[in-house]
Amino acid sequence: MSKRRLAPEELRSHRWFGPDDLRSFGHRSRTKQMGYATEEFRGRPVIGIVNTWNDLNTCHTHFPERVKDIKRGITEAGGFAVELPVMSLGEQMMKPTTMLYRNFLAMEVEEVLRAHPVDGAVLMGGCDKTTPAILMGALSMNLPSIYVPAGPMLRGNWRGEVLGSGSDVWKYWADRQAGDINDNTWFELEDGIARSAGTCMTMGTAATMMSLTEALGMSLPGASAIPAVDANHQRMASASGRRAVDLAWEQVRPTDIMIQAAFRNAITVNMAIGGSTNAIVHLLAIARRAGVELTLDSFDDVAGDIPLLANLRPSGGYLMEDFYYAGGLRALMAQLRSRLALDAMTVSGRTMGETLEGAEVYNPDVIRGLDNPVKESGGAAVLRGNLAPDGAVIKPTAVEDRLLKHRGPAVVFKDYPDLKARLDREDLDVTADSVLVLQNAGPVGGPGMPEWGMLPIPKKLLQQGVRDMVRISDARMSGTSYGACILHVAPEAAVGGTLALVQDGDQIELDVAGRRLELLVDEAELARRREAWTPPAPKYDRGYAALYMRHVNQADQGADFDFLAGAPGSTREPEIF
Repeated sequence: MSKRRLAPEELRSHRWFGPDDLRSFGHRSRTKQMGYATEEFRGRPVIGIVNTWNDLNTCHTHFPERVKDIKRGITEAGGFAVELPVMSLGEQMMKPTTMLYRNFLAMEVEEVLRAHPVDGAVLMGGCDKTTPAILMGALSMNLPSIYVPAGPMLRGNWRGEVLGSGSDVWKYWADRQAGDINDNTWFELEDGIARSAGTCMTMGTAATMMSLTEALGMSLPGASAIPAVDANHQRMASASGRRAVDLAWEQVRPTDIMIQAAFRNAITVNMAIGGSTNAIVHLLAIARRAGVELTLDSFDDVAGDIPLLANLRPSGGYLMEDFYYAGGLRALMAQLRSRLALDAMTVSGRTMGETLEGAEVYNPDVIRGLDNPVKESGGAAVLRGNLAPDGAVIKPTAVEDRLLKHRGPAVVFKDYPDLKARLDREDLDVTADSVLVLQNAGPVGGPGMPEWGMLPIPKKLLQQGVRDMVRISDARMSGTSYGACILHVAPEAAVGGTLALVQDGDQIELDVAGRRLELLVDEAELARRREAWTPPAPKYDRGYAALYMRHVNQADQGADFDFLAGAPGSTREPEIF
């Protein structure tokens, strides 16, 4: 990408530090107050390091050290590094769900960059919602930016067995509920499943979104799969800092990178890696901020042509550490060259095709070729029908084959507390053929679309050996989850979608190959139920959560805020200096 290099007086930060006036005197004197000399910050690109760290985000515990690496790179390249801490969305600790705060972080990133004298940004993310949030905010501000992924943690270990975070939690919890393992075993698993800094090492939402950000061209090639504690991760962070300075001089903006072709590349990669269903709602939101037209149908348009190539849990057998040493995302994307837009630009300054040159697969069982896929189709499928007029999603690669076409009676839970109260009762009228339905868990109903979509199997069925059954909700599920879980039903129950009208015993039909999800109740009866339906009372009447519920869009639109529509960079810059 060839762009004219800015003169120092054309830098955005020059408006703060350059003029000979009272305001700039204050800006310079206060910067000197921190111990910096004029020549360190004036006339140099100021690079904001957007840091999503705090002590309760377990995935980002190494970020304080990575900030030092990034600063080193920025300084080496002649820039001035400033750290800008923002809200940290730690998936494990935050309640009711980090998804409620994704839009909050996106707004904060946009406004932090707008309000301060920065010419470019290094975006630090990894834990599930941090990546889409910082990309959304950076797009809306549209300053030159580069993404530094947190990287996955090391493999888990227990009694000689390799453990995968999330996926093995669900597996062994089901075994514990069924009485197959005891308390001591369970606590041994707890000690061994997460043993270093970094994100989940399965192909969950964190690994998916780090991979897709690389596929979009927003991180350095090969960055997404480096384990968090590998020294290569430190070198990547420093290199990203150096590159951020060049991006600022050259004025390469996110909208130059995240174009239509880049999103198609990301969708293609998502299918090939068996990525999280959460990627769909996030990519829809990111594309909306980029001004790129993307719909649920865009995912299905790509899905049928792309096989599953990454043999990674929860859809395969290996973990992210294995993936990295097998060649990482560059090696996988090299297998997909014929399906990618190779002329799409990346923040490295090279085209996607150029970044894939020389990429090799070192373990062909971890990264498969098109002639030997893990499965013939990968990623997610979009379902439609009278139960989901605006769409729903399912991850076929994580479903037992017998359930890909299924018909059964509904067992309905009106909300999550109702589910917790009744699911394991002996008198629950449920069989392995039943379809579990959770209502009021969507963007408004949750609020925030919590990860409640992998509804637990009732305990009495677990004891019978049942490990999968059809489950439907307007919620999301963790990318590390698996099973016949139909998610993101739109419109959601809380706004009067058909999901709100389902009653116990109603027959529901699923046909993944036919992309259908139908409630087998006649239209006259549905009209009667709709007339009698009343919306649930709002769970919040003040603060951010109330704002969220009033302005969030549905899942098929990315669950972003309606008032954040608009071309990137359309909000006016500060005028008072």
